[in-house]
Amino acid sequence: MKILAPPTLIALLATAPLAASFTPATRTFSARTVLASPLSKAATFPKTVTPTTHTTSLWSAEAAGDAPERRTGGGTATIPQLIFNLVKGIVGAGVLGLPAGVVAYGNAPSAAIPALGLIGVIGMLSGYGFSLIGRVCSYTDATTFREAWSESVSPETGWIPAWTVTFKTCCALLAYSMILGDTFSSLFAGAGMAVSSTTSLLGITGLVLLPLCLLRNLSALAPVSLIGSAGMVYTAIAMGIRYFGKAYAKGGQFANAVAPSLQPKFGTVGANGVLSPQAAILVAMLSTAFMAHFNAPKFFVELKDNTEARFNKLVGASFAISIAIFAAVTSLGFLTFGGACSGVILNNYATTDTLMSVARSAVAVSLVGSFPLAFTGARDGIFDILQIKDKSATKFNGITLALLAAVTAGALVIPDVSFVLSFAGATLGNALIYVYPAMMFRGAVKKMTNASNGLKREVNFAMANAGLGIGMGILGAKMAIKSLSL
Repeated sequence: MKILAPPTLIALLATAPLAASFTPATRTFSARTVLASPLSKAATFPKTVTPTTHTTSLWSAEAAGDAPERRTGGGTATIPQLIFNLVKGIVGAGVLGLPAGVVAYGNAPSAAIPALGLIGVIGMLSGYGFSLIGRVCSYTDATTFREAWSESVSPETGWIPAWTVTFKTCCALLAYSMILGDTFSSLFAGAGMAVSSTTSLLGITGLVLLPLCLLRNLSALAPVSLIGSAGMVYTAIAMGIRYFGKAYAKGGQFANAVAPSLQPKFGTVGANGVLSPQAAILVAMLSTAFMAHFNAPKFFVELKDNTEARFNKLVGASFAISIAIFAAVTSLGFLTFGGACSGVILNNYATTDTLMSVARSAVAVSLVGSFPLAFTGARDGIFDILQIKDKSATKFNGITLALLAAVTAGALVIPDVSFVLSFAGATLGNALIYVYPAMMFRGAVKKMTNASNGLKREVNFAMANAGLGIGMGILGAKMAIKSLSL
């Protein structure tokens, strides 16, 4: 699979301010901010508009006009604040499954080389899709994903992105549950207690997650996401220490401290394995990992002085940092354990490894805090798409119990979190990253009175990108389903 990334985007990511000073923003973003925002009944985007200037088009300099760039004002958040929040939104528990994505097509150390290339390319294409959504919001004055779709594509089909975001959030909850079960089981083992993943998940769901999901005000949980961000950085550093210290290699400190099936195992299928269809599994998992696109309108609206140049700077820096973290965790995990990488890479590390137990604890705290926030987004989405206006205690509690029970049941039945990450990424993720942004961009440009030739050419490229996403999605979904029978 050969994917070419244009020089403009590569240059943007290469020059992104990776050393920016990160300060937490005053607002967090979750799926609920999209789904809970009602679609404006008064259309503000006329059927024909004058195109704004795109001198900072993320993709093509030829899309530029000669007039001054449009300034919409925006919110109060600075670029460093939003970089922090966007990276926090992108880099989640899904990164822990990426080493297993490499195993899908290779088991020799050189298999990590094309994996790094795929992480970079998919990350850049994901950043382009994120930028497209922000630009559509600039053209249409939309403030939510659904509103941007309705103003650029059609109001009658606004249910399409609403359903997609809701089910994508449900898939995230499913992955969270599966990781929580494994993580707490390992933490109990480290404390000398033999508790299965099933028992751990049922216990944490009934005693902790259910009470939290029944709350109507979750503002107190927002700071927990900071622990998750710090925990992922710590996890990458800890994995580096264990890899370079050869702690799990033959004769290493923890070489025999894990089950034989989780000990390092390397074969002969290296970099050339990426040419096999199985590589689509990693590509699909990356679509899940880089997913934050339903919140792109919120980031655009909250950005102070939200010109396209400033928004693209935010997007470029955030996705570049996320690419670096994904690359570190993926390569370090795979190079340490090879073909034995678990669907959650932390499972490969010994329960007696204190350094990695701290990482497990950080991930556990992050997931417990993040789960009810994501759950609120999914529940609000269900209320929205079913057009349920009554949010009385009976309806609220009933839908909460039904949704949580369905997610927990799925987590107990599905054998591997890698399947959830890859299948959801191949289907819903690819739609949100490649297809929907291109369709919205095309619709917005078609409604312009004087769209430049450069913009029209970019529409062709964006639609080709959407076609690529559909192709990767079909192959990825097929390979993900096939992996269940292996």
